[in-house]
Order: sequence, then structure tokens, then C-alpha cells
Amino acid sequence: MAKKILVADDEIDILTVIAFRLESLGYEVLTAVNGKEALDSIQKQTPDLILLDLRMPVMDGYEVCRRLKSDEKLKHIPVILLTASVVSEMVQKTRELEADDYVIKPFIAEELAEKIRKSIG
Repeated sequence: MAKKILVADDEIDILTVIAFRLESLGYEVLTAVNGKEALDSIQKQTPDLILLDLRMPVMDGYEVCRRLKSDEKLKHIPVILLTASVVSEMVQKTRELEADDYVIKPFIAEELAEKIRKSIG
């Protein structure tokens, strides 16, 4: 059975490219274009990993991550943050949010795939 990954990003082009790449690697992909949609999706179909953009409408990725990590049933799900921030800021943000890793946009597809493999195989 394929591992399930939720990709939450409001940039449709990025969402489409990531989903295509992950599906080609054999993962099942769920998508969300805002934080509320991401949380709703997580409640319906618990993913094995979440790729989470920090800047999204309705509810940002910061709030989504806080809610996930404070929920006993969901806090075990690995979260990789997607952001356009600089590396020095992301190290601190990743710790604060209890996320597992981060990828700076624009990213190299193989770098993202490697981080996913490290998190869930």
C-alpha cells in the first residue's frame, strides 16, 4: 500500500508539480490549497507525511502545524515545511513548530524526495 502524503500549498503550480513528482515516485497524494482545507483533509484521511507551506490563506501553515503538534492523535505525523524564507530563519521556525524538516522554495525535486524518504521511506 502506497504511503499517503498531504501537500498543502496555495500556489497551484507548485502543488501540481509536487503532486506529479510524488505520484511518479509511488506515493498517494492528497492536496489542499489553504490551512483549513489541510486540517479537514487530515481529519478525514490521516496522511503518513505532510508537506506544509507556511504562507497560505484562510489559515496559515504556522497555525496548522501548531494544531497538529498539540493533538495527541496527530502529532506523530512528520511535517516538512515549505517556505521561501531564508535558511537561518527556518532552523528556528522548524524547532518552534516542532516540525521535522524544511525545504526552501524554489527547491530541487530530488532534495525534497530525499527528505521524504528519510521521514517515511
